[in-house]
Amino acid sequence: MIPSDSSGAPEGVGAAAGASLADRTGYDERFLGPAVPLPLPVGPGIEPVVLPYTHFTVVLRPDRRLAASTACCIDGARLAKDPPERHDGWRYDPRVPREWQAGDALYKNNSLDKGHLVRRLDPVWGAHAAVLRADDDTFYYTNAAPQADVFNQGKKVWQGLENHLLEHAARFDRRLIVLTGPVLHDSDPPYRGVQVPLRFWKVAAFLQEGQLASTAYVLDQSPDLTRDAERALAGAQRGAPPPLGGFRTFQVPVSDVAELTGLDLGPLPATDLMPLTRAPETRWKRLRSYAEMVMNGS
Repeated sequence: MIPSDSSGAPEGVGAAAGASLADRTGYDERFLGPAVPLPLPVGPGIEPVVLPYTHFTVVLRPDRRLAASTACCIDGARLAKDPPERHDGWRYDPRVPREWQAGDALYKNNSLDKGHLVRRLDPVWGAHAAVLRADDDTFYYTNAAPQADVFNQGKKVWQGLENHLLEHAARFDRRLIVLTGPVLHDSDPPYRGVQVPLRFWKVAAFLQEGQLASTAYVLDQSPDLTRDAERALAGAQRGAPPPLGGFRTFQVPVSDVAELTGLDLGPLPATDLMPLTRAPETRWKRLRSYAEMVMNGS
């Protein structure tokens, strides 16, 4: 694992900017009581960088210029009642070189959105100063990943899922851990020096009847190549981003996320509330609304 420190900041980044992140303590693996370790890559030759922020941590893969995983603590009883207005002031993390981060050049003049991995409102809890820091910390490029700018039913379900988890924490004063990231596959299409991930994953961990429990989800933006082959060829010729498809959201076994991503998810596969007795063709449950989520082990 490569250590992060502000001395690695590229020329032009002021020392004050690096110092402004020096006090970040990041994700707390004991936030729920039982340990939920930070998800780290287990594959050979992968050297991630752990970057703590306010109430969350990003595990950066410099070789992909994107996060391998993020881990966020959500305290439903202390969520900000009046969160800061969104500012969209994305910037580089000064603790690591800019060339390790997919910055503005990836998203400029094209159809790619900067997708928050840790959602802006999830870590925004606690004292007022912590609320402001947490909100601001989510706008580092280390916490972004490219997503198609289309808004269809699948993406609406994904965002509804995120809202559902946050609202559930707030309504019941509940603590949650939310782990999120892109599925970084060797076959992801390259664009402007970055391989664009086609899938994203999310794992929620919480206490249910005093015991650790978890659920997992995948967002798929893979293109329909039977429909998009001509566009893909044209895009490759003119340097356009890959033809990402319509979003589909699935609830999946936590163990499948671990296998897809090559991440160590610690005890979470064993605490999955989604039954594993499903037939192979229904192992991934397509969600058309977050009301279809399995959250009670049945």
